[in-house]
Amino acid sequence: MKIAHVAIWTRDIEVMKDFYCTYFKGTANEKYVNDKKGFESYFLRLDGETSIELMRRVDIAGVPAAGATGYAHIAFDVGSREAVDEMTERMAASGLIHRDGPRTTGDGYYESVFLDPEGNMIEITC
Repeated sequence: MKIAHVAIWTRDIEVMKDFYCTYFKGTANEKYVNDKKGFESYFLRLDGETSIELMRRVDIAGVPAAGATGYAHIAFDVGSREAVDEMTERMAASGLIHRDGPRTTGDGYYESVFLDPEGNMIEITC
């Protein structure tokens, strides 16, 4: 069994698509649009078998509350400590919010933590 994809509701689907394609080498499909439902989405294929679905609906505009229940973050394994360090420098230099790291966590991961353009927590890890 494997996870088929992770889906994220977005306010600005184009900004989010650009972010995940730029930093995580995503390849986007053609945007799906359902005008009747006010819905649009992209599937972003990352390296390997991982996919992210970005979704936007005109009637959803809420901002997630920090510390709410539900999914907490997405972790991307970039393969090495050097890759974590390089990604950390690149993302920090671009002005993304850097929450923590790089550091070795209590459970043995080497990671940095950032927020994506809409405030979702992203772990860059190995």
